[in-house]
Amino acid sequence: MRIFSIVSLAASALAASRTTAPSGSIVVAKSGGDYSTISDAISALDTSISDTQTIFIEEGTYTEQVYIPELSGKLIIYGQTEDDTSYSSNTVTITFDLSLEQVSDDDESATLRNWAAKSSIYNINVVNSYGEGHQALALSAYNTQQGYYACNFTGFQDTVLAETGDQVYGKCYIEGAIDFIFGQTGNGWFDSCDIGVLKYSEGTITAQGRPSSSDEGYYVFSECTVDAASGEDIGEGTYYLGRPWTEYARVVFQNTVLSDAINSAGWIEWSSSEPNTEDVLFGEFDNSGDGAEGTRASFATTLSAAIPITYILGSDYKDWVDTSYIS
Repeated sequence: MRIFSIVSLAASALAASRTTAPSGSIVVAKSGGDYSTISDAISALDTSISDTQTIFIEEGTYTEQVYIPELSGKLIIYGQTEDDTSYSSNTVTITFDLSLEQVSDDDESATLRNWAAKSSIYNINVVNSYGEGHQALALSAYNTQQGYYACNFTGFQDTVLAETGDQVYGKCYIEGAIDFIFGQTGNGWFDSCDIGVLKYSEGTITAQGRPSSSDEGYYVFSECTVDAASGEDIGEGTYYLGRPWTEYARVVFQNTVLSDAINSAGWIEWSSSEPNTEDVLFGEFDNSGDGAEGTRASFATTLSAAIPITYILGSDYKDWVDTSYIS
């Protein structure tokens, strides 16, 4: 049974369409826009100015790999939609088919490579269609103060790389099978997101790899849901909330609904020869659903309170986070 709640009643009341470009935007469209590809619109940005620059993408599927370089100012990218509060109404898709087998590192396999700080992306579907067999990223996020709102990220292995800096994912959908939310020193706050798992013999949602006890690197999933992706028949207990890429991994699921796809142990070692569990923080607080029941792994932690967003993103997070997408 699927437990995703696509839009809450409160969000529905606030839903709004975004079908026309804000004044001053660069417009991407299959016809009639400033540019017909997203990459060309990115290339038209001024990397030296501190002003906010905006790109509006009209409905369509754009088959291209998109690289956003570092900028001096803020960047906002909007996808056309009839309901900006939910990924389910997205009409813009960026898709590409590339895996680590074909490039030199994970980042270069990503359909969307975002290296820009102070960037916000709304209502975009991002797909790596490579499928099973190799690491193949939908999103590679390599800077701080990055916000992703009502976006949809689809892949199989290593779907989202939240690698560096402070990042927020609000009301997004993320799909995969193996280590499909991963990274090292990135601090990721995943709020009101739907996590969809694909049919696989033994799946893992997260693979956090904080390099040392003094490094940044922390993922928190708050008010989320974990369930089978649409049309997938997932075996009971075949998924784990995460495994530790390094022994200093930190991941918390709190106030989240977990389907019976989640194994009663909750978490799993990196491998039998390299467990990486000595110094991990794999925490849970007040989760519900069949997947929240059972005896957790010995290296898991039951928290006495939820982790506040300020602990992950800092006390000034409201200066850059669109809080309308945060529960």
